[in-house]
Amino acid sequence: MRVYVVDNGGQWTHREWRVLKYLGAETRIVPNDTAPRELADLDGLVLSGGAPRVGVDPGKMGRNGEYLDELDIPILGICAGHQFMAKHLGGDATPAEVPEFGKSVLTVHEPDVLFEGLPASFEVWESHNDEVSVLPKRFVTLASSPNCRVQAMRSLDRPLFGLQFHPEVEHTQFGKEIFQSFLRICEGRI
Repeated sequence: MRVYVVDNGGQWTHREWRVLKYLGAETRIVPNDTAPRELADLDGLVLSGGAPRVGVDPGKMGRNGEYLDELDIPILGICAGHQFMAKHLGGDATPAEVPEFGKSVLTVHEPDVLFEGLPASFEVWESHNDEVSVLPKRFVTLASSPNCRVQAMRSLDRPLFGLQFHPEVEHTQFGKEIFQSFLRICEGRI
């Protein structure tokens, strides 16, 4: 199974790659200006977090919009990737009322497939100034935190998922399990 990570300049992009590799996926990190046709045969794609402030300058996210528009594969957006997904698909991402850095407590409202079998509440690691403020049409909120209403979302029509927090870092509880669930989606087992 091939699941690549799009590098949007995030500080933990290599950790996303490492978790996928550890879980047995064939993976590599690709620049965010990679042509979509080069990614069309993948089983899944992760849009990494990054330095761009999506709520302020979404143009720095390379070809992420083309990946969302043209690729018919599961896509998981993390942090800036999550915010960009929302904004590109008709929602919005804006400066957070309370930027989050470090530990937060996630409350899962809809276990869906990413959080299936996990507790209703657990600790996650945050690093964001912006957040999803309006969901795209036909998306649902899966989880929130005290300072962020949309910590996780998914499309009702396609296998598109977004996470505001960072499941790839050790401080996030059950991060490996969340990635395992995404890989099951990529394998078509869910």
